[in-house]
Amino acid sequence: MEQELLRLIGRKRALFEEDIVCHKALLKKEIEQARFLVIGGAGSIGQAVVKEIFKRNPRKLHVVDISENNLVELVRDIRSSLGYIDGEFKTFALDIGSDIYDTFIAADGKYDYVLNLSALKHVRSEKDPWTLMRMIDVNIFNTDKTLRQSIEKGTEKYFCVSTDKAANPVNMMGASKRIMEMFLMRRSLAIPVSTARFANVAFSDGSLLYSFNQRIAKRQPIVAPNDIKRYFVTPQESGELCLMSCVFGENRDIFFPKLSEAHHLISFADIAIKYLENLGYEPYICQSEEEARSMAVELSNHKNPIPKSQSQIWPCFFTKSDTTGEKDFEEFYTDKETLDMDRFENIGIIKNEPLFNDTLLNEFEATIAAMRQEGSWSKERIVKLFSKMIPDFGHKETGKNLDEKM
Repeated sequence: MEQELLRLIGRKRALFEEDIVCHKALLKKEIEQARFLVIGGAGSIGQAVVKEIFKRNPRKLHVVDISENNLVELVRDIRSSLGYIDGEFKTFALDIGSDIYDTFIAADGKYDYVLNLSALKHVRSEKDPWTLMRMIDVNIFNTDKTLRQSIEKGTEKYFCVSTDKAANPVNMMGASKRIMEMFLMRRSLAIPVSTARFANVAFSDGSLLYSFNQRIAKRQPIVAPNDIKRYFVTPQESGELCLMSCVFGENRDIFFPKLSEAHHLISFADIAIKYLENLGYEPYICQSEEEARSMAVELSNHKNPIPKSQSQIWPCFFTKSDTTGEKDFEEFYTDKETLDMDRFENIGIIKNEPLFNDTLLNEFEATIAAMRQEGSWSKERIVKLFSKMIPDFGHKETGKNLDEKM
């Protein structure tokens, strides 16, 4: 499965293999004696992180997620592939923003490592002011809340996942993660923190590549932008990068993958073609959504599914991107950040001093609280507030969002 994913994203070998092998003994020694809490552990990245911890036999591993169904599948997956550990493994279907979660932490809360993988990760989540406010809640305030709880409970290390889109952000999701990093810097005076910025996780839940599986199953057209190139990592690689940052990251470190523009950038359309060919289909490029839907109706009249040895066309519609928040190119760091490119073979590190504007962070909290107290707010007001927090925030508003496209 891993090798197949690598082929689809244009690579022949796993990215962090050398670093994982080199630190194999240290990772195992640290993990098997430690207690872990993984928040948002039933999402694609969260599950990958949980598996990386589990297979190294931790003393205690608790997983919290809002999705009961995904937690059930996580347990089934682990029991069916990895089996059991000597330590304690439990899952809890909880909303970390709730008072119920607070009582859960109050009842125990004794963890050496807390890893926060919860996030609203879609660019499309900025389409309306209400979902945007929830993004602020999840990505920023819940992070700060769980940080404070970790400090109170004496946690040794806090890890939180960020995104490549936090470097020179152009969308609200990336900007929310950049502001989250500012809150992390403030709390880093009381607890060691580290994070990771990484590329798109191939076929992660809700992603465009994940939707390819859904379109095939429902016999619908494959749709993708043909003018956007992105870096990709596999789910396993995302788990490895998070674990390396959590265990080996120094205070305020941000880990990122060393990816080459020449060798690792690939367009969504190119992946779509590789994906279909891997299934035995010949991509047929349609000129409009209507043509693609019409061809899919004809396709649905044929028997399911065709064997790989046979070839059958599959309708595709590739188009230029014109929606709000799409970044022209990807980057993991800015020219203002200090880098350590020597410690690991395929992992770079952004080194940070505890630089933050406490007055500005307090103003951000107060302004959001006032909006919610009023019971009404607009996207424009929030964009203005974000721009005050990030003076060079290059937000792009095109008037169209992804929900308006096929």
